[in-house]
Amino acid sequence: MVNLQNIIVKGDANNERNTKGKLGFGTAPLGNMYRNIPEEEAIATVDAAWENGIRYFDSAPFYGAGLAEILLGKALSHRNRDEYVLSTKVGRVILDELEDPSARDFGEKGGLFEFGRKNKIINDYSADATLRSIEQSLERLKTDRIDFVYIHDVAQDFYGDEWLAQFESARTGAFRVLTQLREEGVIKGWGLGVNRVEPIEIMLELEEAKPDVSLLAGRYTLLDHERALERVMPSAVKHNMAIVVGGPYSSGVLAGGTHFEYQPASPEIIAKVEKMKAIAERHHITIKSAALQFALANPAVSAVIPGASRPERILEDKEALNTAIPAAFWEEMRKENLVAPHVPLPAN
Repeated sequence: MVNLQNIIVKGDANNERNTKGKLGFGTAPLGNMYRNIPEEEAIATVDAAWENGIRYFDSAPFYGAGLAEILLGKALSHRNRDEYVLSTKVGRVILDELEDPSARDFGEKGGLFEFGRKNKIINDYSADATLRSIEQSLERLKTDRIDFVYIHDVAQDFYGDEWLAQFESARTGAFRVLTQLREEGVIKGWGLGVNRVEPIEIMLELEEAKPDVSLLAGRYTLLDHERALERVMPSAVKHNMAIVVGGPYSSGVLAGGTHFEYQPASPEIIAKVEKMKAIAERHHITIKSAALQFALANPAVSAVIPGASRPERILEDKEALNTAIPAAFWEEMRKENLVAPHVPLPAN
């Protein structure tokens, strides 16, 4: 299994759990997710991540039609490339041609990056498009190499009933190209970057696919983890594939926000979160601490990459990671059936 804790540079020696390389930075918000983000604020957020020992940065062309990659590349351009790990994604090619962002069909993520760049986004998982996507990302990121490449969003939330056809295109295209690049030493590894568990389950049963690491976003959180716990995590261990958890705060609702699954949270979700928060308050912790540490407690998980667009959020993540959570909190969460009966829980 790819051990990101060994590959990711250790970070600041003063950063307790950060020195194990478990905390990364997801840059989706830097693609102007939900709002226009001033460039100086985006750069300051990446700088805050660096200063707090984070050395794993994940991005994607999809995030603002290349905007997140551009800002991340600018922010890291004066850093030593050997001191950080970088991942991005393939499956989308960004064109010079412009389009109306509000008219894009993003499936369940409609309107997510309406404030991003207006460049046209093409979905394409073929071999040629995979290579083209990587070339574009290298230019936007201002770097000569990418460590890990995820095949992005080849799942139901984007393609509905057509997702299996897109998966097959990726199997005969991106899978093979990325395997070859890994064998040639161009990249360290590849896998899927998805918000659904089924594509990972299918990939791991393929004889030809030998992924190293996959990014699973939103499916291993306090609010949604049963399917991943029973199916994906055991299979990942069996097939020697690491898991990176994205979206540990469930699109923000577990961190004080109002979104779940990239849309306004339902009354049922809000009520469940409030119940969790009440338990957390009784034990003098934040639900954000519980959410972040919960994701890392599973032995299949090598890293977690919450997103941020403000520098102060990085400090909150660091504090959340290092907060001691009493065992009684988890006992009460189990008693109230707010976590699965056999899910691994953090131990102090």
